[in-house]
Amino acid sequence: MEYVALGKTSLMVSRTGFGALPIQRVTDLEEAVKILRNAYEGGINFFDTARAYSDSETKLGYAFGGIRKDVCIATKTAAKNREELKKDLETSLEALQTDYIDLYQLHNPSFLPVPGGEDGLYDALLTARAEGKIRHIGITNHSLQIIKEGVLSGLSETVQYPFSLLSTDEEKDLVALCEKQNVGFIAMKALCGGLITNIPLAFGFLRQYENVVPVWGMQKEEEVQQILYFEGHPPIINEQFKLEVEKEKATLSGDFCRGCGYCMPCPVEIPINNANRMSQLLRRAVTASFLTPEWLSDMEKIENCTKCGQCATKCPYHLKPFETLPSHLADYREFYSKKD
Repeated sequence: MEYVALGKTSLMVSRTGFGALPIQRVTDLEEAVKILRNAYEGGINFFDTARAYSDSETKLGYAFGGIRKDVCIATKTAAKNREELKKDLETSLEALQTDYIDLYQLHNPSFLPVPGGEDGLYDALLTARAEGKIRHIGITNHSLQIIKEGVLSGLSETVQYPFSLLSTDEEKDLVALCEKQNVGFIAMKALCGGLITNIPLAFGFLRQYENVVPVWGMQKEEEVQQILYFEGHPPIINEQFKLEVEKEKATLSGDFCRGCGYCMPCPVEIPINNANRMSQLLRRAVTASFLTPEWLSDMEKIENCTKCGQCATKCPYHLKPFETLPSHLADYREFYSKKD
């Protein structure tokens, strides 16, 4: 396992990070702890979770209570003000069974909190750091503008932003900017929410960027072992590899839904975060997961769309789901009619 300094922080983290959002789906606590400990024993020491990920923090607490000093734990708060942040922090500390958090991140705020702001968020972070409850301050977002502000302001020691082989040149420039400013770059959605299925290609692409630490979402032992294998046997970056990357990008060219879910909730209960990329999922994922009576019922809710536009106003990628959802429904019905 390779370890790198996470920007200007004092943290030396594994170049392969563990994204602990999916671990909340592992219903058996003992199994979840086993997966987390196996990742640690394989060399991963950086684990990223959030207060919003139901019992993910609790599972990390059980897994690492006895070896806390040997792991770097990052978590997040979606608090809107000082008091909410203080409450979230105390809840996270208790769930994680620790008295400090290595990296505390503001979770997708709609603006960049600053010292002296009326919301009191950044001042609360400074207080928590002075008290030793957190060690470093970061921000996560799907807005490129807000992330850039965080980097250039010097207020964020790390940023977490979607980055994968499908990323744009502007997003690659962001990685370079972080390196120049010595701000740690944590890559979320390395598989673009499941649209990228070629793991070696995804892993090799990110490995080209020495200042990028991807947090791979994992919930199965085989997923942990697969990522650890590529850590020990990284793909060779040659002309053939680059050609394969371009071919993969071509299949998902143009605007596409990343599945981040910030368009939700929908007033008529359309599951927009998956429905608006259903055409790609049906062609790239395990179709049996989606071709079910339950999903048919959910997809048919698209017919109830009022085109209110709320989803478009909340989309950080400026998509207009209400315009594209009908085509995904048509595709879904065609696949569903042939499923047997």
